[in-house]
Amino acid sequence: MERIIEEIREDLSRRIAVAADRLADRTLAEDPAYAALLGRAELRERIHHTLRQAVEGLLRSSRGLPVELAEARAVGALRAEQGLPLASLLRTHRRGGRLLWQSLTEAVTAHDRAALPRLLPAASVMWDVVDQMTDAMTESYRLTEAAHGDRDRERRAALLDVLLDGADGPSAAAEAAAAQLGLPDRGRFTVVVLAAEVSGAPSAAPAAAVPPAPAGGPGAASAPRVLWRFRADGEVGLVELGHHPLESVRDLLAPLGVRAGVGPVVAAPAEVARAHRLAALALRTAPESEGPRTALLDERLPAALVAAQAELAGRLRQVVLGPVLALPAEDRRTLLTTLGTWLACQGSTTDAAQRLYCHRNTVSNRLRRVEQLTGRSLSDPRHVVELALAHSAVLQRVEAEPVTRPAAPGRRTSRTPGGTARRSPRRPA
Repeated sequence: MERIIEEIREDLSRRIAVAADRLADRTLAEDPAYAALLGRAELRERIHHTLRQAVEGLLRSSRGLPVELAEARAVGALRAEQGLPLASLLRTHRRGGRLLWQSLTEAVTAHDRAALPRLLPAASVMWDVVDQMTDAMTESYRLTEAAHGDRDRERRAALLDVLLDGADGPSAAAEAAAAQLGLPDRGRFTVVVLAAEVSGAPSAAPAAAVPPAPAGGPGAASAPRVLWRFRADGEVGLVELGHHPLESVRDLLAPLGVRAGVGPVVAAPAEVARAHRLAALALRTAPESEGPRTALLDERLPAALVAAQAELAGRLRQVVLGPVLALPAEDRRTLLTTLGTWLACQGSTTDAAQRLYCHRNTVSNRLRRVEQLTGRSLSDPRHVVELALAHSAVLQRVEAEPVTRPAAPGRRTSRTPGGTARRSPRRPA
């Protein structure tokens, strides 16, 4: 086979040059991706070089030598960097292989038709060479594409950090980051912070991702756009609300089954850092004992005030509910649970009794005891505000400093001071 190729080398070179012209013209006419990327002269030269490399690979393989694949790997990496679709690259490469075989058989026929049967064993060798070149090119393309994707995710993560952690007010850095992330100068934005203990929600990328907000279902295509940033302390999502109401974030997060805090709506990317801080504050108002829920800051402002002032919250607990907190554990838990349930029921003793599975007189007696211990009346709005804020401070302290207590006999779950059964939001393994 090597002797035949040497005998026809000059004619084969001419035929390969013609084949490169034909393939370049066909590729540019039929493949818009190539047409947008390369001019005819460059594409034709690249095809011509690849065909010559395949012939050299055929000769090396016939001598028992390995095929040189460095050029194929370089082409794969280059086309991945340029953004040419892999399908376009492989299609042109396969067509080149067919044209090479056609050129080879035509040259042998023109030289000595009787020698054509001696060429047939070269078919399998030639296609093996073409396959090796294709595999090397594909592997290099995919490795480069993956590396490029990692770099892109890291870049997006850094841009998100500029917005999430920046200073308040307009800045050139925030404007540049927003532009590169495709965010408008003005709009409606908010930030979502997911609790770390249930993180693992919506993305396939460790640094940053842009998943469509809930996949599937009616209206999914028009859901708010979310840019996710994954951190050690939980996930953070920058939400571009568009025309959607802030409450739509609840629907977006509901399938995830997580605790989340949502900041206020801001009008510009430069204000995202403030929304981020307030979203983290909103999350602190949603105790783990309440299970998966989405806490909107604007709906939990009193609790957020408590969360924002740790020192004052501690003083509030002690001054308002100190006598209750000094009781034995069972009495303390009972009174705090009753107070929390009564507050949640908007001051209805009857509704609180139904939630607590006891008689309303029992609830009244417990509340009366709270009044006696604290010196505050539940009929005085000012005192109710103090008790509600102090109770919120107790809840937040319990979440910050969890204490494990054995469950009482016959009860399935323990109760937190808020009167809500504590359940882990994680599903059992």
